[in-house]
Amino acid sequence: MRNFISYEKSLEILNNIVLNKQSTQKLFITNAIGRVIAKDIITDHNSPEYPTSAMDGYAIKYADIKNSSIEIIDKNPAGSVVEKEVIIGTCIKTFTGSLMPKGSDTLIPIENVQVINNQIKIIKEVPFGFAVREIGENYKNNEVLIKKGTIVGFAEIGVLASLNISQIEVIINPTVAIASTGSEVLDLGETQTNASQIRSSNHLTLEALFKSNGATTLQMGIVKDDIDSITNLLETALQKADIVVTTGGVSVGDYDFVQDVIKDKLKAEVLFHGVTVKPGMHILAALKDGKIIIALPGFAYSSTVCAVLFVLPLIYKFRNANESLPIVKAKINQDFPRKMDKTIFTACNVEYKDAQYLINFDGKREGTSAILTNMLESPALLIQKDDSNDLKAGDLVDILLLNHLK
Repeated sequence: MRNFISYEKSLEILNNIVLNKQSTQKLFITNAIGRVIAKDIITDHNSPEYPTSAMDGYAIKYADIKNSSIEIIDKNPAGSVVEKEVIIGTCIKTFTGSLMPKGSDTLIPIENVQVINNQIKIIKEVPFGFAVREIGENYKNNEVLIKKGTIVGFAEIGVLASLNISQIEVIINPTVAIASTGSEVLDLGETQTNASQIRSSNHLTLEALFKSNGATTLQMGIVKDDIDSITNLLETALQKADIVVTTGGVSVGDYDFVQDVIKDKLKAEVLFHGVTVKPGMHILAALKDGKIIIALPGFAYSSTVCAVLFVLPLIYKFRNANESLPIVKAKINQDFPRKMDKTIFTACNVEYKDAQYLINFDGKREGTSAILTNMLESPALLIQKDDSNDLKAGDLVDILLLNHLK
């Protein structure tokens, strides 16, 4: 008799898997977008290194702020170093990004002065130090500017470039092998020869999901329902991937061979087989030679939901970037009873309005775990825990935002 475990327990088991030390590689910074930084990025200088003008204007001594006439003694374009020094009664025309001339401590914007011949008259005063970027305003020497575990985005690229860093060390993304099993399953382009055959979308749906959430994918395609084919698939995939994900063949039917191969042929360590969730109660997780096998149900909606719930956290664990599933609070628009003693994930529509998430079930189809179209448009999953109460209209509930997955 199989022992089913709770959803919380299954996540705890997966979270406690000890991974091998993550491998790293060096990439040019713009090739590292979406990757995870492996080491702290520490500055080796101040930015700016000297007081710098933040505007176009006139560099003065603040003591001259009420002086009715200040002499212009030089110009100070960006990229040059002016030799003259500002003293009482003098100023230097200074442009955005220029170093502040020696002796100056304040910048008067161009629009705040009248220029009369080679002199300025201040017509609108500014406070001391106005428009002067101080040393280290952007960052200081020896500062941890970007922490390891950070996912590289456009801001990180800009900061790295400003530090004159062209290559960074990033964690190598996990490789996930994906296959659909079933003798009734047709791949793209295959011709249907009898009415019992179905078109597989699982392997391609999961490839897209894993790729967009930071994994390198290895597409293994469709595998027939026989012991040898499935054994060959898993042995090959385990040689090349960190995580192997299959769909189909884990239930209790006569032709559900995936579980038999994992347990009997591979002699893998089964972490669990059966979780009290809907959809996907027959999910199987195992370890073989440090590699992780996740065998998902065959129905399209069920396999996709379980891939989100069980495989994405594993990908996040490999990437070591503090990523997590986007679970938020939302207000439900109707009564919704708890139908069984399981953790239930139900497709719903979500919108963000008046500073809160709202969910409804308009247009969502009821039926089996095969209805993948329920994930179209603005989808989320309503989460009802196995010990939760019936929901009433207006209640705050937990939802998983599917469109907020990458």
